[in-house]
Amino acid sequence: MASSSSTSSLSSADLDDLQAFLKDWLRHTGRTQADLRRALQASSIRMPVLLEALVRTHSQQGLAGLAEQLCHIEEVWQAEDAGEGGRALGLDLSDSLGQLDLLLQEIRQDQQP
Repeated sequence: MASSSSTSSLSSADLDDLQAFLKDWLRHTGRTQADLRRALQASSIRMPVLLEALVRTHSQQGLAGLAEQLCHIEEVWQAEDAGEGGRALGLDLSDSLGQLDLLLQEIRQDQQP
């Protein structure tokens, strides 16, 4: 997701990458689009609506803001899971945080001159 400015718009390839990432992330964490809708306070669970909410964050705060939002959602979900004694699915949530950390690292590298 390279960009010349931290608030430039996402290309269609960037949106495709973001959508693929979201689907993998949700599957890996055992979450659904409904969970993401609640976290984003979006009006629908449909992927285009979820992406629209994330594009708004990107347009206001850039890629770093988008990554921070996703990391915050992950932290909230982990706190919920810890409160429930962990999910019955037995997922290693540290792996999903690692995936988000790699995304944030890639974004920061893309933003360097």
